[in-house]
Amino acid sequence: MARKRKKPFYEKIRIEDIGAEGKALARIGNMIVFTRLAAPGDIVDLQVTRKRKKYQEAIVTHFHEFSKERTEVFCHHFGICGGCKWQFLPYEKQLFYKQKQVEDQLKRIGKIDLPPISPIMGSESDTFYRNKLEFTFSNKRWLTPEEIESGNEIARPDALGFHVPGMFDKVINIEKCWLQPSPSNEIRNFIFRYATENRLSFFDLRQQEGLLRTLIIRTTLCGELMVILSFFEDKKEKRTDLLHAIKNEFPEITSLMYVINKKGNDTITDQSIELFYGRDHIFEEMEGLRFKIGPKSFFQTNSAQAYQLYNVAREFADLKEDETVYDLYTGTGTIANFIARSAKKVIGIEYIPEAIEDAKENASLNHITNTEFFAGDMKAVLNNDFIQKHGHPDVVITDPPRAGMHADVVKTLLDMSPRKIVYVSCNPATQARDILLLGDHYKTTRVQPVDMFPHTHHVENVVLLERNS
Repeated sequence: MARKRKKPFYEKIRIEDIGAEGKALARIGNMIVFTRLAAPGDIVDLQVTRKRKKYQEAIVTHFHEFSKERTEVFCHHFGICGGCKWQFLPYEKQLFYKQKQVEDQLKRIGKIDLPPISPIMGSESDTFYRNKLEFTFSNKRWLTPEEIESGNEIARPDALGFHVPGMFDKVINIEKCWLQPSPSNEIRNFIFRYATENRLSFFDLRQQEGLLRTLIIRTTLCGELMVILSFFEDKKEKRTDLLHAIKNEFPEITSLMYVINKKGNDTITDQSIELFYGRDHIFEEMEGLRFKIGPKSFFQTNSAQAYQLYNVAREFADLKEDETVYDLYTGTGTIANFIARSAKKVIGIEYIPEAIEDAKENASLNHITNTEFFAGDMKAVLNNDFIQKHGHPDVVITDPPRAGMHADVVKTLLDMSPRKIVYVSCNPATQARDILLLGDHYKTTRVQPVDMFPHTHHVENVVLLERNS
């Protein structure tokens, strides 16, 4: 039997750039090697973990010299927790590489002549900017190498925090997370202390047993707060005592809810969520509009930057009062309701029925009467009969998931031939692919990147496409 060849090991390699998906890259001869947690200018040793014809992937085994571009990381969970992977880059450098990513992908994949790209809109706050976090309870705490090497018995095997990347049953116990504003950390730490002091069992993913499963915390800019505890075992007395303790410790909670989830996975969208205290929803506000957020509602996770994003979409659309707008992948109708006052009529389409119900409720809540919302598969709903019934769109706003638009939806857009298409995307690569498909009939006239997620490589991008005359 032939021996497996050892994967290459490279010494003292200079990191040259940051490419797609936030990966750092080096060039060794004609080969591109991708790695993570490295900055341009770092001199490193690289152990290849994966080989392909045109590129390799590697891990950094040693830093010989650190780049001048680096800055000190602020979170002591950095490098273990899967979030905030760009902490070592100053925020202005993060914005530089995000802008570069948008430009590179639009040019390389979209193959289009670009107008000048507007400078990326950075987030005013680069910490404590998220309005939703989900934490996991586990009786399999991730152990540090020092704890493992010591051989000592671990006194506290439980954890409440985030899954370690690549380890589905290991959870890092989070002491302070820099992503969500107060009182998120205080609530999580209180629940952890209460659970350990009262010997409440943490979930065992492999054995499928234990009381405590997940914790979701949602906040809004107007100061409202939702807490959802997920239990695996249905033990009423223990559950009620814990919920009472949370309510008494944090009277500012607007909505305290719980769910009994006995499924094999943590998702609760198909579960019955029970109200323990307060309202079964919270509100977010934008420009005097109120948006109702329930336990299953989708809402952009950076509220302040979501407002900037919607402003850009509205500005690009430049609506007239006699125009009909189609808002594709409308979600809970946030963009549709946000722009409604500027248009004659807005038609929102989304495949999740619960999201459409939220959209309708938000329209009613804000006394908006010129929006209509429809649930269904986009490529099935958006047909000629639908268009004839609801009117030909003058402007289309589309905000698809990361995979971009289905080819049939792109074809329907071309058939509808709206005057403008405003394309909002969380993935510039699939956005560029779709723009290429539209390119014979539409010209890209404006591009505006928006940073929603500081300290990550993710970037939102808004493109204005105008029909060729």
